[in-house]
Amino acid sequence: MTWVEVPPGAEQRPHAHTDSEQVYVIVHGSGRVQVAGDVERVGEGDLIFIPPSAEHGIANDGSEPLVYVSAASPPVSMAELYDEQLAPELAGYDDD
Repeated sequence: MTWVEVPPGAEQRPHAHTDSEQVYVIVHGSGRVQVAGDVERVGEGDLIFIPPSAEHGIANDGSEPLVYVSAASPPVSMAELYDEQLAPELAGYDDD
C-alpha cells in the first residue's frame, strides 16, 4: 500500500502492471482518472479498481492536493513505479 499526494497540475503518467491489480481510494481532493481508455472524474471517497495489464493514470486538475491510497496485489515494487517511463527525474530510485 502507498499513500500518494499529487500536487495541483501534476499527474501520474499512464502505465500498466502486467501481473498486479490495483485499487485507488481517493482521500482528499479531486481529479480525473484514466483506466483502459475510460476517463472519469474522481473525488473524495471514490474507489477505482484497475485490473491487471490495464493502462491507467491519474491527474490532479484541481486547486488543492489530490491524496489517495493505492493498494496492489501482488505488490508492485517502488523501483517499477519510478522507472524512466513514469518519473524520469527519479530514475534509479531503489527500494532499499
